Amino acid sequence: MPLIETPPHRPRLNVGFILTRDFTLSAFANFVDVLRLAADEGDRSRPILCSWRVLSARLNPLRSSCGIAVFPDERLGDPTRFDYIVVVGGLIDGTETLGPEEMAFLRRGAAAKVPLIGVCTGAFVLHHAGLMQGYRCCVSWFHHDDFLERFEGLKPVSDQVFVVDRDRLTCSGGASSAHLAAFLVDRHIGRAAARKSLHIMIIDEALAAEDPQPGLPLELLTRDPLVRRALLHAQQNLDSATSVGRTAERLGVGRRKLERHFREALGLSPSEAFLRVRLSHARFLLNRTDRTVTEIAAEAGFCDASHLIRVFREREGETPEVWRRKTAPSMLL
Repeated sequence: MPLIETPPHRPRLNVGFILTRDFTLSAFANFVDVLRLAADEGDRSRPILCSWRVLSARLNPLRSSCGIAVFPDERLGDPTRFDYIVVVGGLIDGTETLGPEEMAFLRRGAAAKVPLIGVCTGAFVLHHAGLMQGYRCCVSWFHHDDFLERFEGLKPVSDQVFVVDRDRLTCSGGASSAHLAAFLVDRHIGRAAARKSLHIMIIDEALAAEDPQPGLPLELLTRDPLVRRALLHAQQNLDSATSVGRTAERLGVGRRKLERHFREALGLSPSEAFLRVRLSHARFLLNRTDRTVTEIAAEAGFCDASHLIRVFREREGETPEVWRRKTAPSMLL
């Protein structure tokens, strides 16, 4: 009797990746590793429950923003063979560099109702292809104003880790890529598989879509380049609580000029804006970590715990620990 061939096993989650020029390697790697770890027992990496392929019109190496190249697995072909198509962006200047074949592939996928995912500046690419009209999309707080300058008629969401709007899913990149991938694994394979992936990657818990990005408060977003540079400098030097004078010196401008730009752009003094940056980071740490108030005060640039408690009570009407007990999320996975 002839042997009957068993049909090949189809993974529960099949993902195709399109990488832009100068894509962000960490965003791509975080997404893929969640799939890889969920696909098999332990970390054996066999694509049993999940499958992933890097696609390109040509099989030339694709260079990331850090210089490391990734080789495509196969040509574009039929988009309907995937459950999701993920566009991984990176540097802003790379968002308009996909070739016509890739753009046509994305449009065919959208027409066939294949869900499309934009990672990092991948949302820019999807919008440039005309595939985000009527959809909410998540972008990094750092690129919020860049998005507004380039794309009219679309409101980006920059205060969430990722956004799921019907058949468009977007995230801000970096570690949020792992959380969006875990969301897909949870949906198609199960919560245990998603939890296993994140724990092996030393990520304590999955973030939900509505969890905040650890970035600047929305009220501090501005198009003024000097103010944006000053706020970024403040955020990058949280633990040292950089003064207004030192910030102005670092940026090569006078203190009065810096203060004038802040008043015109935000209606705030630089010192008040910097304090809001430090408070925002303190809230994030209170909400997402179990660090003590003393540790958080040091990391967020406050003199000591009593300084943080005093300022926090003035702004929130309660102490950091009371606020934490009210707002800290429950374990999602």
